[in-house]
Amino acid sequence: METPFIHTFYRFQTPSIVAYLSASKRFVEGDVEVGVAGRSFMITGANSGIGRATAMAIAMRGGIVHMVCRNKDKAEEARADIVKETGNKEIYVHILDLSDTKKVWEFAEGFKKKYKTLNVLINNAGSIICQREINPDGIEKGFATNVLGVYILTKSLIPLLEKSPDPRVITVSSGGMLAQKLRTGNLKSERGHYDAALVYAQHKRQQVVITEQMAKTNSNIHFSVMHPGWVDTPAVANTMPDFYRSMKGSLRSPEQGADTVVWLAVSEAATKNPSGRFYHDRRMVSTHLPLAWTHSSPLEEQKLMHLLEDMAKMFQPQ
Repeated sequence: METPFIHTFYRFQTPSIVAYLSASKRFVEGDVEVGVAGRSFMITGANSGIGRATAMAIAMRGGIVHMVCRNKDKAEEARADIVKETGNKEIYVHILDLSDTKKVWEFAEGFKKKYKTLNVLINNAGSIICQREINPDGIEKGFATNVLGVYILTKSLIPLLEKSPDPRVITVSSGGMLAQKLRTGNLKSERGHYDAALVYAQHKRQQVVITEQMAKTNSNIHFSVMHPGWVDTPAVANTMPDFYRSMKGSLRSPEQGADTVVWLAVSEAATKNPSGRFYHDRRMVSTHLPLAWTHSSPLEEQKLMHLLEDMAKMFQPQ
């Protein structure tokens, strides 16, 4: 699956452990030294990598954690480890494949009926599909997982979030999106050559736009999107094996990659910043490189939201 784009993808970030350690010197540790007992957190892709590290950190602070995972065995194993490590038994597993569009709606609607509160939604799950695949609804699986699934899950849970104190939505994007301009004409990757890394980076640009647009229309919720740098996770190892072998010594740990997610989820400092912003190492950063060609018009951004809304409605339970 690896392409020359991977190396460009790398240059547009500050991925190394050294960069993280340098940034961490300005962190205010008191920001995340808080208890969150009684607060409810939903984390997608919570059984490994950044999602698991985030779930562990939230559990250590006493939070109620809803782990939304695709693989039941791996999820239950991760849950057992988190409970054992933290002593927090309020860790719940929910099985959901985000690439199954109808199931995302069904899960979200069912969750709202069962639970009375959700303080924080963390859209962490992501997928790089090496060869184009479609789901049962005819939608390219990467787009279904990374974009449409995120849109539907967030949209459906907004009423529950709005009823909860200090509601937040955090989405884990990627610095690779800095090399992408928003494109809305081929959302299902039906035309042209399918380059998995480019498609994934475009999805991550779309996540940034979704965050910005949802922040404008849901002022009672604090939205944020972040990129973690290059992190030593199973996803990177499995989908970019050559890159992983060459860079393994300088990749961030899952805990370092999760640091900004945790900061955005629990700190008071994070919500003092405007909603809808993009973060790296606990700082707001630009969604475009200097002199970049990646800016899109408000019309194009609104077009994305309209297309997602139309697609989502096609699969919404009646």
